[in-house]
Amino acid sequence: MLIIDADIVAYRAATSCEHPIHWGDGLWTLHAFEQDVGTYISMFIDNLVKESGATKILCCLSDKENFRKEIASFYKANRADTRKPMLLGYGRQYIQDNWDTTIIEKLEADDVIGITATAQDNCIIWSEDKDLMTVPGTHLVKGEIVEVTIDEADHLFYTQILTGDTADNYKGCPGIGAVKAERLLTPPEGETATNVWRWSQVVKAFEKAGLNQDEALLQARLAYIKRELGTELWQPPS
Repeated sequence: MLIIDADIVAYRAATSCEHPIHWGDGLWTLHAFEQDVGTYISMFIDNLVKESGATKILCCLSDKENFRKEIASFYKANRADTRKPMLLGYGRQYIQDNWDTTIIEKLEADDVIGITATAQDNCIIWSEDKDLMTVPGTHLVKGEIVEVTIDEADHLFYTQILTGDTADNYKGCPGIGAVKAERLLTPPEGETATNVWRWSQVVKAFEKAGLNQDEALLQARLAYIKRELGTELWQPPS
């Protein structure tokens, strides 16, 4: 089954199908046709099906409510003043009307994908969001099938806690970028990186930056893409 991040598909379609017109005398308007949005979505999904070879499709959309905003008011607050494309709502509805679609209360499409992909066998994940690589399994990346192991996915998740995500407006650990995070999460030669060890490295980095474990935990809960259904927040390994 091909599991599609339909948030991205709807947004891309609605954005691509907006067209400006200059009427003269400084007057501009922006217009879009619903039919164009529907055609774009259909062609886009058809192409993903061809690339993946899947015979079944599940589209995942974000709910209007978001549990991450309940635990951190700043989460995605940087997008509050960004104009959404006019026909984004139409695109979302078009997807729901034409393909099997799942929305789970207070979860983002990422979480719906993570929960579905880890609960079922023979799933292929498609998303242009790099955060989805923190979900183990089979991914469709630029037309190629890529396998992400549990260890690789966990490593990327702990990396995300340290580096943060500017697109989602959470900062990670001050002063730590991708290179430093990789160094911190690489164990000494001959040793194995367990998640308990990774978490201890994360906490040490936050404490060294003058913060505490609570701040590290908040960043982790914002970064973690759910792999199981439920309302529980992410908890450190023990």
